[in-house]
Amino acid sequence: MKKALRNVYYFLPVQLLLLHFRKYQLLLGFWLILVATITGNFASHFGASALFLSPEYLGQIDFYSAFLLGAAMGVFIMGWHITTFIIHSKRIHFMGAIRHAFLLYCINNALIPVLFLIFYSISIVHYQWYYEHATTWAILKLQLGFYLGIFIVVLISFLYFFRVGRDLIKTILSRITNPSVIRDLIPYDSLDFELDIIHCETFIGPWFKILPYADLETYHPRVSNIILRRHHRNAIFATLVAYIGLITLGVFMEEPLLRIPAGAGFLILFSIIMGLVGAVKYFLKSWEAIGWVMIVVLLSVMVKFSFFDFRSVAYGLYYRLPVAQQPHYEYDSLRKLFTPQRYAADKITEEGRLDKWKNKFAAGNVAEQPPLIVITVSGGGARSAYFTFRTLQFIDSVTKGRLFDNTVLMTGASGGMIGAAYWRSIHDAYKQGLIKNPYDPKYQDNVGKDLLNAIIFSMASVDLISPFNKITVAGYSYTRDRGYAMEQEMIHNTDGLMDKSIGYFKQREADGTIPQMIINGTIINDGRKLMVSTQPISYLTQPEYSTHDTANPTIDAVDFAAFFSKQDPYNLRITTALRMNATFPFILPVMKFPSHPYMNVMDAGLRDNFGTEVASRYLFTMRDWLTANTRKVIFLEIRDTRENQVLESTNESSLGAMIGDPIFVIQNKWESFQSYYRGYLKDYAPYFLGGRLRFVTMSYVPYESQKIAALNFHLTQKEKEDLYQSIDNPINQVQVDTLLQLLR
Repeated sequence: MKKALRNVYYFLPVQLLLLHFRKYQLLLGFWLILVATITGNFASHFGASALFLSPEYLGQIDFYSAFLLGAAMGVFIMGWHITTFIIHSKRIHFMGAIRHAFLLYCINNALIPVLFLIFYSISIVHYQWYYEHATTWAILKLQLGFYLGIFIVVLISFLYFFRVGRDLIKTILSRITNPSVIRDLIPYDSLDFELDIIHCETFIGPWFKILPYADLETYHPRVSNIILRRHHRNAIFATLVAYIGLITLGVFMEEPLLRIPAGAGFLILFSIIMGLVGAVKYFLKSWEAIGWVMIVVLLSVMVKFSFFDFRSVAYGLYYRLPVAQQPHYEYDSLRKLFTPQRYAADKITEEGRLDKWKNKFAAGNVAEQPPLIVITVSGGGARSAYFTFRTLQFIDSVTKGRLFDNTVLMTGASGGMIGAAYWRSIHDAYKQGLIKNPYDPKYQDNVGKDLLNAIIFSMASVDLISPFNKITVAGYSYTRDRGYAMEQEMIHNTDGLMDKSIGYFKQREADGTIPQMIINGTIINDGRKLMVSTQPISYLTQPEYSTHDTANPTIDAVDFAAFFSKQDPYNLRITTALRMNATFPFILPVMKFPSHPYMNVMDAGLRDNFGTEVASRYLFTMRDWLTANTRKVIFLEIRDTRENQVLESTNESSLGAMIGDPIFVIQNKWESFQSYYRGYLKDYAPYFLGGRLRFVTMSYVPYESQKIAALNFHLTQKEKEDLYQSIDNPINQVQVDTLLQLLR
């Protein structure tokens, strides 16, 4: 037994595995991130596991999408071998005595990749069977495509990149990719000397035979180093090719055929980062820490001088206005702009719009005081968009179109606004005779299409070169990034119905023929709300009492069109406004608006995740008109969580909980905090409308209470079915019946 254990211990694959854990554990972090992502223990709220377990290509999850993901996995696996070979080859100097040293190194170093692939296959089979309801044959095709992709990439790698023989390309690049050229520039440090040779007795040789190390011929260390250095050169060249390939895909991402699955883009990006980490460790050695500090400082300087800017832009706005003419985002400027006089004028304009809305009912010999509907929708990514659209379509169909006709205002946050905006666009197109059937099931399918893939692929490719990647949108030149990628995917998913500026809807909103939509964002400079609307809404930028304080009125919001009046505000793309409204941290970039200083805007949910704040102020401000002209005001709430849902309380009974709960309490409990706050608003609101106000709340109620759809921009087939059927829940059906009675 002792001899057997010794043989296992001194077997090269085992020694390499132990070496990875002993040295440079940072490289193992890439595998750990992949495993944690796939198991749902990392970025689960963003739906990251779906990128690998449900890869999409050209809108389909099939053989080709799996093939591309497999090819990227092949690149990642080869990147792992390349990086560790460059770093560790000096510890296995005898590899220089073996023909095709890199090939045999990869075979002996394959223990971690093989274990990962076994784990991945089990995970994707379970996921596709349980969550996507895929057939056995479909799952087999995914597996076949995945492993075929790996095989082809690995085969090409061994046939071309890792030949020791020279060809034209390698001759040209031999100098610029020769590690010794760069290594000679690094000062020698006695700490660089490491006597850390791996002791092994057997290894996997040609044709997978287990051979003893003692049978190898011995060469002078200088000869072995020359041979290994050539492998290093070829390995670095392969990393360069991967980087250039990823950038090329980003440049041409408008071409659907080149838009590889997001998971594949991330794997290639991981390969490049791993190569960078390995290069820093190889070249700098004991100077590594200083090297990383210098890299961070360099990036900071580049950002400071605007060489890189990780913020996004608002497509459609004019950014080239001279600084002196740009609106100044400061309190004094807001006070001068949003005056009591403007407040009163905009309020009168809105009352005129409501008069027009009311008159269209009188022309049809309907009741002189029709029920008025205000709709608020909650944030919640794709699940909220899907459930919001399903709810609006269902209620509008059972009310024979009265929901759309009786609604005067729609507002809210994040994904819910995407679903609401698409619903409005469909019915607007129908009223103009552009489409035949607004209730066609394909529209529900469209709103459930994936957005995450485009975002993540762009993050991994386009964002690397965004300062140099210019495009023209709505007549102006901009850089493009993952925000632009999301918008283009949204336009594609909705058959072009969302490819409009906000000004496209301006006149019909003013005439009261379609609901007014207020799209919100949170200004992270100071916490104010940015409200995008085609109608003047300065009466919503401050509480009514503050209009009497002429010295220091409280201004807690900004009317977008009024503030950016010189920068073509109505040219703003509606998809850009919706993206601003749904800018979840890190997944989508912060948006900068052309003021001085820049106005930085993020997700509306940071300030009001349900739209209740805006809707309540609107109803209060318009209370006189509403009490005089309507018999009922219906406050229709659509939310992706239960209103009275009681979350499990946290118990700081562990060290991790004690440290983590106070740090992440805002993120984990933010929706609950806002739910409790809006309860107070609902208590007070009915009193200023003379008893006319009625609340109707539609909530996503999952069939299995503990298996709610994920909060991200991707939905599985199982999640779509759950969201679609939630409207049939008895709780929601009672609310639908209530709404039908109120509309009589």
